[in-house]
Amino acid sequence: MKKKKSVAIGAIALLAAGAGLTGCSSSSSSSGPVDLTVWTGFTGGDAPGYTQIVKDFNASQSKVKVTMTVQPWDTIQQKLPSAWLTGTGPDIAAPAPDPNVIAQYVKTNSVLPLTASGSGDTKINTSKFASALTKEFTYNGKLYAVPANYATLSLYYNKKLFKAAGIASAPTTVAEFQADAKKLTTGGTYGLSLADNNTIQMWPILQWLSGGEVTDSKNCSALQTQASIDSLQPWVTLVKDDKISPVGQSGAEADSLFSAGKAAMEINGPWAAPGYKSAGIDLGIAKIPVGDDGTNVTLGSTAPLAISAKTKHPTEAQQFLAYWTSKSTQLKFSKSTGFPPLRTDLSDNATLKADPTVSVFASQVPDARLYLPQVPSATQVDANGYVPFIQKVTRDGDVSADATSAAATINQLTGCSS
Repeated sequence: MKKKKSVAIGAIALLAAGAGLTGCSSSSSSSGPVDLTVWTGFTGGDAPGYTQIVKDFNASQSKVKVTMTVQPWDTIQQKLPSAWLTGTGPDIAAPAPDPNVIAQYVKTNSVLPLTASGSGDTKINTSKFASALTKEFTYNGKLYAVPANYATLSLYYNKKLFKAAGIASAPTTVAEFQADAKKLTTGGTYGLSLADNNTIQMWPILQWLSGGEVTDSKNCSALQTQASIDSLQPWVTLVKDDKISPVGQSGAEADSLFSAGKAAMEINGPWAAPGYKSAGIDLGIAKIPVGDDGTNVTLGSTAPLAISAKTKHPTEAQQFLAYWTSKSTQLKFSKSTGFPPLRTDLSDNATLKADPTVSVFASQVPDARLYLPQVPSATQVDANGYVPFIQKVTRDGDVSADATSAAATINQLTGCSS
């Protein structure tokens, strides 16, 4: 199942009583292990991989016992802010599948700055993380979270539909991508299944491939620039006029369309592969086609894992994060889930390179970009600015006019004055 993008964090003033789940108040007897509670929203096909990390950690030593509660992301996002503020929440949590959400908890002093970084199995080896991940979770020179995972998006394609259309292989350039999407659109079958809401974003990749951007280095909207308009217009025309994809799809709807064999291509992450194979799709997975300027680019996705500022066990909590992100743990996790490793010292691992699924996603790690990294109010920029823009432009086709309106919304949300 595709991971859902987070919705806006609920008001901090939510009643602490609404937390309703065991949290930081957990304790242990002087003779027993330290009890740590963890909340996560990992309910997809990759869920067993996270469960195994907790089981392995608990089996590896006797001083700390971790209990992980898995629940829907929107439940976590509703209850966690007040729970952490009042000290009734979990010791550790993945607050959302959106890495930008950590900024909200830093502002309210709800998360613990991590001090156990360094080298060795008992330390958080930040120097071995993909550089974008460390940067994403660092504010004012302090690290406030570690990546719970790291995924790149690749191009899934239905080999049976490609063969029927007389196309021998997956597209490797933007021009081929667009031409194939049009050719593969026949009758009740779509060439490409695009989602624009409640999803890991696909549309920014289409922009990046042709030189477009969502925001600039000053956190101002770049949608209204000529480069961004030019990058979007061909895809908007293909969707609106050539009907290569339904409009207004959620991530789940886009997945279902591809899973049913009604779409020939989809941009998605490694979590989707098991479901598509189980559905009987003659599945191919390829790198995102090369951009117009010859460069490779895709979207990187991560979920943060952070510690409550009010935890009674900061040392043990950081010990668990060190274990979660350790080399041996991440190797096992990648092998079992298909996710690329979040550590750079596993990029040349022979076992992972031999896996046909992992290898495709892992090969794109150096070219992956996070979406709206550390842009102020990034969650709202996506939900209230970018998503409505894509939904409107794919219906009316007026990229230039719609971009001007969306830019005003985005600049107001980020505080851009340029």
